[in-house]
Amino acid sequence: MTDVLGVCLAWEAESCLIRTEDGDSVRIPLADVVTGKPVPPRGSVRDRIPARTAQVHGFALFPDLQTEPLGGWILRRSASSPARRANSVLAFGPPGVDDVLEQVVAHYRRPVAAVLVDSAEEGLFRDAGWVLESTDADTLFCVAGTAQVARGLRDVEDAEVALEEAGGIVTARLPGVGSGVAAFADDWLGFRSVQVDPAHRRRGAGRAIMAALVGWGAEQGATTCYLQVLADNDAALRLYEPLGLRTHHRYRYLTPAV
Repeated sequence: MTDVLGVCLAWEAESCLIRTEDGDSVRIPLADVVTGKPVPPRGSVRDRIPARTAQVHGFALFPDLQTEPLGGWILRRSASSPARRANSVLAFGPPGVDDVLEQVVAHYRRPVAAVLVDSAEEGLFRDAGWVLESTDADTLFCVAGTAQVARGLRDVEDAEVALEEAGGIVTARLPGVGSGVAAFADDWLGFRSVQVDPAHRRRGAGRAIMAALVGWGAEQGATTCYLQVLADNDAALRLYEPLGLRTHHRYRYLTPAV
């Protein structure tokens, strides 16, 4: 017995035609078919990686980020950035150590925890009296293939976007209009702080900045793009969703109740 896994292109009177995962086409006589079943398409490799692993890729966006393991969690601190994802404990998955909440509180002047929505870790903090850190919506961690993002930007008109690179971080500037930052590490290209002056929005400036950043990342060899955006940031989502960036996971920030 042998088997074939792929997409059925044709079911004819005496045979069926299957396109396999490597792109080849295989014609199978129906007389040889013993059994078959439909299966859902496999998600991409980037979709199947754990949320914690995806978050660790995002550390590249903060060059001075200091990290310290706390069992299975990660304590994060940055001297140059006030961003919550650079100054909080990444509490994804079981901690595996005792008194973990007390250690988090002792580590930070203002303790903040990043947790997956409705996870066991969120329940642990909630049971201890932790509450939402702000009124912000949940954060979406979005991913897409670099080639897919580049295809979504291929109609962008040439713009005078200046790139400044330093230590794996690049800043794209459209003078007087907007800017954005990207980082490359381990085949992943991350974006943050993509901003356009309100007076220049809806004119393609954001897409021009993204195109410059993606072009730079592709030259470095990036195969996966990622970014993090608030779930209610409609303007940003209108920019990112047509590029194929889709939600990999959703998380929120908690802090001890005052």
